[in-house]
Amino acid sequence: MIDTFEIELGDALIVGAEAGEGLPVVFLHAGVCDHRMWAGQMEAVAAAGFHAIAYDRRGYGETSSPDETFSHLEDLEAVLDAMDIHAAVLVGCSMGGGLAIDFALAHPGRTIGLVLVGTSITGAGSFVSDLEQPIVMAEEDAEERGDLDMLNKVQAHAWLDGPRSPSGRVWGAARELFLDMNGKALRQPRLTREEPRPRAIDKLASINAPSLLIVGDLDFTYILQRHDDASEALPNAFAVVLEGTAHIPNLERPDLFDPLLLEFLAAVTT
Repeated sequence: MIDTFEIELGDALIVGAEAGEGLPVVFLHAGVCDHRMWAGQMEAVAAAGFHAIAYDRRGYGETSSPDETFSHLEDLEAVLDAMDIHAAVLVGCSMGGGLAIDFALAHPGRTIGLVLVGTSITGAGSFVSDLEQPIVMAEEDAEERGDLDMLNKVQAHAWLDGPRSPSGRVWGAARELFLDMNGKALRQPRLTREEPRPRAIDKLASINAPSLLIVGDLDFTYILQRHDDASEALPNAFAVVLEGTAHIPNLERPDLFDPLLLEFLAAVTT
């Protein structure tokens, strides 16, 4: 059973969920989602004998925060401290993966392993191929017009379906959840005082924690390239490309994603 929790960090209230007992596995959501993107994986991990934790970062989901100076990295450390977790496996998608990498660099002794899904990397550049330009232009147009409903739909196409796939490729419960999670994020009050994090792109070789890198082959071209580059730079990495999935493969194909996650967790704890 998944239980909710709340942690006060100054004037901010961090809201999250946990399930199970055992070695901590901390899930970090993508920038177009909140902690609910991991509900299926949390149940699977808890059933396998691990302690699953996920929370909404500031600006997402049910977490609330004034527009004050903050650091997602310091917030993650504070959440672990509040839950009396010394070390954990970090599972991060997209921006959540970038945060996991930054935490591993700042706190190597607290990082048992990394699972990085379509990961961002602090300091890494990005490019968009010609085939992907139309979806980026549609996103920019909706944002300029302040049409949040249209922006949500365009971002569902870009990140859930994939920028080179037809809109609506992923449907049903996964699409409904995406639109709800991202819709909430788009309507959150702006937080303008986040502290920048140090570049990580040049430091990947110093991360010795075992790492599983996963990416969907329908994701943006630059994310596929970043996946390849990171798999070569990380000294203890295993990389997988999931065919027929885009940026959030755990949401659309848990039947492919969950066995990889559980196999990795079993490997790093034996």
